[in-house]
This record gives sequence, structure tokens and C-alpha cells, in this order.
Amino acid sequence: MQKEPMTEYGYKKLHDELEYLKSTARPAVAKEIEKARELGDLKENAEYHAAKEKQGLMEARIAELEDILGRAQVVDPAALEHKRVSFGSTVTLIDLDTDEEVTYTIVGASEANPDKGLISYHSPLARQLIGKEPGDDVRMRLPGGEKEYEIEQVCYQDICFGV
Repeated sequence: MQKEPMTEYGYKKLHDELEYLKSTARPAVAKEIEKARELGDLKENAEYHAAKEKQGLMEARIAELEDILGRAQVVDPAALEHKRVSFGSTVTLIDLDTDEEVTYTIVGASEANPDKGLISYHSPLARQLIGKEPGDDVRMRLPGGEKEYEIEQVCYQDICFGV
């Protein structure tokens, strides 16, 4: 069973979604199904089929959340050493071809938001960075082709999830 690292924020976000689905959404969908049943013939009842499909998707999401939370390993990145790239590290990279600087923070999968520089611990980019330290060169295969970066800085910074 593979542990799923995440911050306290990520754990709470998933836990809150699970509680909402179980306590609010599940009973609401059950009522939708009951109302649709009252409309008659189930074979040609579009409302019934739509509600059943909605229920199936919701139950799949509940199962997924229960699995993730069951494997969750809540990590406080502030308590970790960040001499090398690890969970919660903020990494500044220099593109060796263009001298362009990019910064990423490594977070749990449910917290990832690449547009804000938050990349999943499981992403190919993060996996290639884990364990590296400032001064190391890293060659990466990315969708746009192969790139070579130098790790300029590894540190911990408070993570802004954009709440």
C-alpha cells in the first residue's frame, strides 16, 4: 500500500469533500432517484437514468477519496530539512539554454496546481528533482522536448494554496 504524502491543508480539503458527499450529496441524489421513480416507466425515464448515473459517479468519487485518505501520510514540510529536494521543498531552477528561472513547490497530488507552481510529488518533474541539491544539473524529458536545468536553490517557504 503506497502512502500518499500531503499537507494538513490537502488532508482537510479531501476530508471535507468526503463528508459533504456522504452527508449532503448522497441523500440529495437518493431523493432525486425517488422522485424520478414516481414519474413512471423506468425504461424511458431520462430523469431516473440521469440520477442513477450521477449516483454512480458520486459513489466512485467517495470510494476514491476513502482510498486516498486511508493511505494519507500528513507531512509538515516546515519540519523537514530542505538541503535536498523533498516533499514541501520550493525549488528554483535555471534553464541552462535560456537562463530563464522557474520555481516549483512539491506538494501532494490533491494539492497540485501547476499554474501556481505547485507540482505533485508523483509528477515526473518532481520525481526527477527529489534528492537533488543546489548546484546539481538535471536533464528532463518534458512534453516540449528535453531540457537541462541547474538547481539554484532548495528551501522551505510557506505554501500558498490560493484559498
